[in-house]
Amino acid sequence: MKATDTMRYYASHDGLQLFYHDFAPERPGTPAICLPGLTRNSRDFDELAAHLSAARRVLTPDLRGRGLSDYDPEWRNYHPGTYVKDVWTLLDLLGIDKVIVIGTSLGGLIAMAMAYQNAGRLAGVVMNDIGPEVGAEGLARIQAYTGKLPPVGNWAEANAQTRQIYGPWLPGLSDTEWEKMAWRAYRAGEDGVPAQDIDRNIGKAVREVGPQTGDPWVLFDALRDTPTLLLHGVLSDILTADIIRKMRARKPDLQVVDVADRGHAPLLDEKECIEAIDAFTKEL
Repeated sequence: MKATDTMRYYASHDGLQLFYHDFAPERPGTPAICLPGLTRNSRDFDELAAHLSAARRVLTPDLRGRGLSDYDPEWRNYHPGTYVKDVWTLLDLLGIDKVIVIGTSLGGLIAMAMAYQNAGRLAGVVMNDIGPEVGAEGLARIQAYTGKLPPVGNWAEANAQTRQIYGPWLPGLSDTEWEKMAWRAYRAGEDGVPAQDIDRNIGKAVREVGPQTGDPWVLFDALRDTPTLLLHGVLSDILTADIIRKMRARKPDLQVVDVADRGHAPLLDEKECIEAIDAFTKEL
């Protein structure tokens, strides 16, 4: 049966119009919500959501400041605490009490924060190449380019810029796959010229909000009773072997799947990712 994909908007707690895809709301399985990385958007999950929607409802939102969602006039609101509020608002609006969270990078941090606030509402969590700590080299790399990329003049330049950012972490992609990566991260304006599909102030927030306060491992510990799958790009400079070792020590039942020839972050179309997510969500 072909999944239906409805595009919708909802109002955030502070009045922004936020966009989301709603795949197969009539399916009986536990619903899933897919949360993207810092500079990415819901389009990253198009194929995965269509695949998973054979058994369950799947939501793929654009976080505020990305994709078709409103940009926030207050750049300091671009932080996980705000995003968590936005996700709860959407789930409450739709009457979803229990959900599987699939989070890439920032999306995984949001999932941990959700567990800290109300773990009972999470049926399971898939964390895509992220842990409570972030590798220092990877963090510096992301801070250096987020919101600071020079404008491009056409899609060929957008493709080249995408390869420049992600090339070392996604070896072996075909030209068609790189074009898809660019299409997902850029949007053409009225003049037909593509631009990165985010509010550039997100980069300002990443660089200027200051160091993280509190113990991030408290958030991860909130997943102690929640089934959790960790996907690890073996080339990653964000999720290091040392961080994974600490995660396993604190949560012995953590499922870890290494994804070959991927850094930060796996695209979730890899065979090992699909098989792992299918097996994990089937039990939920």
